[in-house]
Amino acid sequence: MKFGKRLKQQVQETLPGWRDKFLSYKNLKKLVKLISSTPPLLNGSLEYVKAEAEFVYLLNNEIDKFNAFFIEQEEDFVIKHKELQQRIQRVIAMWGSNGSKPSETEYKDEMAKIRKDIVDFHGEMVLLVNYSNINYTGLAKILKKYDKRTGGLLRLPFIQKVLKQPFFTTELVSKLVKECENTIDSVFPVEENGEGKKERREAITVTGEGVFRNTVAALMTMQEIRSGSSTYGQFSLPPLNLPDSEIVQSVQLNSPIPIV
Repeated sequence: MKFGKRLKQQVQETLPGWRDKFLSYKNLKKLVKLISSTPPLLNGSLEYVKAEAEFVYLLNNEIDKFNAFFIEQEEDFVIKHKELQQRIQRVIAMWGSNGSKPSETEYKDEMAKIRKDIVDFHGEMVLLVNYSNINYTGLAKILKKYDKRTGGLLRLPFIQKVLKQPFFTTELVSKLVKECENTIDSVFPVEENGEGKKERREAITVTGEGVFRNTVAALMTMQEIRSGSSTYGQFSLPPLNLPDSEIVQSVQLNSPIPIV
C-alpha cells in the first residue's frame, strides 16, 4: 500500500479529535509536484531559494503542530497514569479483603470500571506512539520526494533536526505503556490454564472494545511501517518488537494479519 493511502486510512481509524493533527502529506506532495514541474531551477537562484524556503516553512509548521499535540497528550498521560494508580489503591484500601469496608461485590464492580479505563488508556498511548511513527515516516518520504524531484539536499539535515523533536522522542510514553501493561497483568485475574488465559484476553478485548479497534489498526500500521525489508535504510524506523503481554496477545488474536 502506498504511504498516502496508508496515512489516510490511519487518520480515519484514529480517535476523532486527532484527525487534524497528522501530517498534511497530500498538500506537501502537491507542492513538491508544483515545484518540480516548473522550469528548471538552478541551485542558488532566487526562484530556487524562494521555493525551497516555502517548502521548509510548511514542514516546520507541521513539526510545530506535531510537537504541540504530542507534548499535550504526553502530559495528560502522565497525570492519568497517576490517577489510575491512586484509584486502584483506594479501591483496595476500601473494599479489598483487608480494606476498611471489605466487600467482594463493591471491589469487583469498581475494579471492572478501572480495568476498562486502563485498557482504553493503554490503547490511547499506543495510538500516540503510532502517531509519532507515521508522521516521522511521512516526513522522511516527502523529503525524499523533494530531493529526488528537485535535485535538492534537504532530507539529511532536516531529518537530523526531526530526530531531536519532542514528538519523535517516545521513551516516556513507551515506559508508561510498559507500566500500564504491568498494571493490567496485576489487576486482571490470572488463570494459569489455557482456557483461563483465553477468557482473560477476551475480557480485555471486550472491556476496551471502543479504543481497542483503533489500537489494533495502529499496531498493524506500526508493524507494516517498521518491518525489516530490502528498502530499510538510514531514515527508516527499526523493526517493531512487541512485548509479550496479555493485552498485546489480545491485539494479535483480534488482528486479521499476524503482528510480529
